Amino acid sequence: MPDLGEGIAEVELVAWHVKPGDAVAEDQVLADVMTDKAAVEIPSAVAGTVVALGGEVGQMMAVGAELIRIELHGAHPAVAPAAPSPLAPNLPVTEPRQSRSITAPGGSQRPIASPAVRSRAWDLDIDLKDVAASGTAGRVMQADLDAHVVRGGPRTASATPVATPRAAAQGAATQSIKIVGLRRKIAQKMQESKRRIPHFSYVEEVDVTAVEALRAQLNARWGEQRGHLTLLPLLIRAMVLALREHPQLNARFDDELGVVTQHAAVHVGIATQTDMGLLVPVLRDAQAHDLWANAAEVVRLAGVARSGRAVRDELTGSTITLTSLGRLGGIVSTPVINHPEVAIVGVNRIVARPVVVDGVIVVRQMMNLSSSFDHRVIDGVDAAKFVQALRGGLEHPALLFIE
Repeated sequence: MPDLGEGIAEVELVAWHVKPGDAVAEDQVLADVMTDKAAVEIPSAVAGTVVALGGEVGQMMAVGAELIRIELHGAHPAVAPAAPSPLAPNLPVTEPRQSRSITAPGGSQRPIASPAVRSRAWDLDIDLKDVAASGTAGRVMQADLDAHVVRGGPRTASATPVATPRAAAQGAATQSIKIVGLRRKIAQKMQESKRRIPHFSYVEEVDVTAVEALRAQLNARWGEQRGHLTLLPLLIRAMVLALREHPQLNARFDDELGVVTQHAAVHVGIATQTDMGLLVPVLRDAQAHDLWANAAEVVRLAGVARSGRAVRDELTGSTITLTSLGRLGGIVSTPVINHPEVAIVGVNRIVARPVVVDGVIVVRQMMNLSSSFDHRVIDGVDAAKFVQALRGGLEHPALLFIE
């Protein structure tokens, strides 16, 4: 495993592009690995034939560990040093190709398999010695069990043709999906946030009738020349102004050092759903730009995130995060704080419903803000005041343009 720089000591193996027996050319991509921030393609520095793979998908590998063994043309098998590769932004995680078994099934040696595979084989009454292995060094994989069942491979003598409720349940179609690459990083990030941060959630309803009317007027007047505005840039503007009054919310908390760093610049993380999972590209210096500039940057960031082209600087350094599921936003949510930030603002869907205004029942456009705060450093009263400041800006949008 080559040294990828930036102090990286280990990486996760997320995909193989070759298998034992394949001929490889110099600079051909052998595998994809995931660092803390990005996926990286590992090319071959030599030409030859693949003898063995040094790890399985999902395995953590130290820099300098044997990644792959390649037999050079006219030479004995040797470890081929892979050339360093520049960081590639969030490559999609692909399923590894099937690798050829190195040891024949049915031999006298005990088959190699993980505890999960052995447990499933036991439940299916399958002897692992009868299963054609496709993993490294003859390891039996979950996919090998699936293929064995599809082919109608032999079961053990204890297998019974009598249909029982348990057997019927086991016969139902299942799919085992290993969590690797970016999906694994997201899982670790969420787990770390919930493990470290005592979340305090606060929900408030907001009458967005006036700000929605303003948005419609701005789009009618400037939409063609400056671009279409959604509610997000107006909400970001309201956040910028609210954070001036409550700067302790625009912060990052290093809980190991016990230091809270407050930021003057507002770098808003925009939670974005992609085919690879949830990414949070960063709208930098939101306080320094107008509505249309922020709107265009949000669209650009969402595009590069969903296409897998976001670079490291576009995915790091946020000071507060904004998350929205759009029309799927529901009534209330409990968003997870983007560690090490101390606050996240969640947007629920807008609905028209009757409310009482000055003693009269009228139909208004209503939306809930569901926000979460790090209760170690943010008191409930400060969180509430911040959300009420947001509410004030959205319900009286003229205030958004008063410095």
